Amino acid sequence: MHKIPTLAVACGLLSLPLAHADVTKLLQSNACTACHQPAARVVGPSWQEVAQRYGDGSKSAEQLAASIKSGGSGSWGTVPMPPQTQLSDADASSIAEWILTTGHQ
Repeated sequence: MHKIPTLAVACGLLSLPLAHADVTKLLQSNACTACHQPAARVVGPSWQEVAQRYGDGSKSAEQLAASIKSGGSGSWGTVPMPPQTQLSDADASSIAEWILTTGHQ
């Protein structure tokens, strides 16, 4: 039996809920959930809509993180999204990855 690969996989699986919890805290502490929800449009698009638009291309998470940081208007309706300049690049990237992989499910 290959103990090292099995252990590596098990450790990786154990870290998934922590990453989800960390991103959930980021979303709540930065008021993202006031305008966005997993499947329902609130003020802004649902995370499901965002994931569908950004797809799974190699630059998708990068583009979404940049959009989160810079904000914007007109892409999703008339209400502008304010820039989220308080987020670090790493936090914006974590949120973007989460939306594209987990947040919309």
